[in-house]
Amino acid sequence: MPLQDDVQIVSVDDHLIEHPRVWQDRLPAKYLEDGPRIVEDEQGHHLWAFEGELHAQVGLNAVAGRPYEEYGLEPMKFQDMIPGCYDPVERAKDMELDGVQAALCFPSFSGFSGSTFHKAKDKDLALECIRAWNDFSLDEWCAGAPDRFIPVAMVPTWDAKLAVAEIERTAAKGARTISFPESPVPLGMPSIHSRYWDPVWSAAEETDMPLSVHFGTSTYMPGYSFGASGVTTDDQDEYNRLGDQENVPFAVAITLFGCNLMWTTVDFLLSGVLQRHPNLKISLAEGGIGWIPYILERTDYVWDRHRWYQEIDKQARPSDLFRKHFYGCFIDDEFGIQNRDAVGVDRLLLEVDYPHSDSSWPNSRKRACEVLASVSDGDARKIAEDNARELFRFPREGWK
Repeated sequence: MPLQDDVQIVSVDDHLIEHPRVWQDRLPAKYLEDGPRIVEDEQGHHLWAFEGELHAQVGLNAVAGRPYEEYGLEPMKFQDMIPGCYDPVERAKDMELDGVQAALCFPSFSGFSGSTFHKAKDKDLALECIRAWNDFSLDEWCAGAPDRFIPVAMVPTWDAKLAVAEIERTAAKGARTISFPESPVPLGMPSIHSRYWDPVWSAAEETDMPLSVHFGTSTYMPGYSFGASGVTTDDQDEYNRLGDQENVPFAVAITLFGCNLMWTTVDFLLSGVLQRHPNLKISLAEGGIGWIPYILERTDYVWDRHRWYQEIDKQARPSDLFRKHFYGCFIDDEFGIQNRDAVGVDRLLLEVDYPHSDSSWPNSRKRACEVLASVSDGDARKIAEDNARELFRFPREGWK
């Protein structure tokens, strides 16, 4: 059956394309030349220049509404995008057309959790860039329509103390969630199993800000680990030296997106983090949900047999920890919905993914009704709206 008319879809995973002035309007003058700015190449493509290197805007990041046959990875110009990609006023109009009330919008150029800045050579510049994006997100993008946009913040993932300070700063400005990497290890940082991140988890608890963990935020993707953020010549050459990787279709990575968040889930469940931080919440953005029942069964099975000789909590069953701390997110996952009771309806969140290639815009509400057709009215309401509003403390009147 269709969603009831009064159900307002809240998407926990959309994206915005930063307009050309995001950093140029906010960085200190001494950083403007090296800071992110738009340049045009000889082919007329718009590229981001940052610290003397060029980064393409991958075409799949802004294809909402285009025929599948026109999808591609080639760089894009702003003129070729739907204005709702980079203009919050136009975005709200596109959401209205789509039957979607509210959205959490992850960044693009910076990487979904700031990996571009994590890899920057000048970390003082990188920190200013993180703060500038957060101010843009809170003061410009979200503030213009507080009932439409859930405020998300990035943190400087190269330094836990700086990350805590940015969590506290953005929480005071109204942020509702932290975009955090699915695994810090590919970024060259200590793993979730270390105690290094405990101050970050504590700050997230104290500010009541869940971790929004989006696939690809570690910069690693099975089959095509450079595909998400654009490919520089040096990166591609190095990647190709590992084998005949230049011929791997990006479709391999797209199909396997959820595998990264399986890794995240098992890492947290067996790390001891959730026992030390009982109020930490984690949203698994764009991972799908069909795999969750299996991974919980498998983790419990391993825990039953192997916890006795390892530094693993002997009392807390992993599946119980999942249902206390985790939320699974899906765009279009019929199998997952058929097995929703094995996850828990209270732990499921809906995504639209505008303006990316998995989005059904402008038919997201129609498609949600089809996927949720077998779900009771009360459970469909939880999945489409209520769970997200509770998790992100985002009432119908908005966040201010």
